[in-house]
Amino acid sequence: MRSTESRYSTALPATWLAARLAVDPARIDAMRRAGELLGVREPGSTEWRYPAWQFEGGRPRPAVARVVAAARETGVDESRLYDVLTAPLGLRGGRTLVDLLLEGRDDDVVAAVRTGA
Repeated sequence: MRSTESRYSTALPATWLAARLAVDPARIDAMRRAGELLGVREPGSTEWRYPAWQFEGGRPRPAVARVVAAARETGVDESRLYDVLTAPLGLRGGRTLVDLLLEGRDDDVVAAVRTGA
């Protein structure tokens, strides 16, 4: 298992993301609460971080909201969803559900989250 120190190393802090998207940080939080973004935080931290792969062209990928909704429907929290999306698929361990999401295979990712999370 990955250490918590590097667990979200590629995730962006909300303040940086808000500046990059030119929106109020409260809007980023509202998007997370509404299920438009996946936000994660280290155990014991109050800082939400946002995985960079959920953005394309400076905007959230529409598929992220579908994936987050599927997770919420099945009672999966943000941390577990992040783990499911970034875990290696199969025994060879190269590809992840994030890779499928980036390939546009949204339906496959939503189905996997609903059945395997």
